[in-house]
Amino acid sequence: MQNVMDLKFSAQSQNESFARVTVGAFIAQLDPTMDEMTEIKTVVSEAVTNAIIHGYHNQPDGLVYIHCTLNNGTIELTIRDEGMGIQDIEEARQPLFTTKPELERSGMGFTIMENFMDELQVVSEPMIGTTVFVKKTLTNSKAMCN
Repeated sequence: MQNVMDLKFSAQSQNESFARVTVGAFIAQLDPTMDEMTEIKTVVSEAVTNAIIHGYHNQPDGLVYIHCTLNNGTIELTIRDEGMGIQDIEEARQPLFTTKPELERSGMGFTIMENFMDELQVVSEPMIGTTVFVKKTLTNSKAMCN
């Protein structure tokens, strides 16, 4: 059975924890392991932070959109912004690459997302925005039955 959640919120840094907790509460019904829950919440934090800092350059008038689908133990997340977009996705996905070194950004966001999820896709167009799609199938056999 499929279950869907859509979330839209202002691109303000204080909303990153709101997004993380909300997605965590929604996916809890699948009974993920603590490690899986932590990884998924970390991915949400990374993607939302990227949207706020890089997509909107900390301008709070932008919006961040999250779409989450739960289907037979698989979690699919889409995190989208309508911000600046990414000039070179392949470069942005390289470990330690950052366009904001002055903010002490580690440049590991996409690397973390890729390591914690089964799938990662990034689609971006300059001045249109960025969409990050991630997918993870949970290992818990109870989750597979829901």
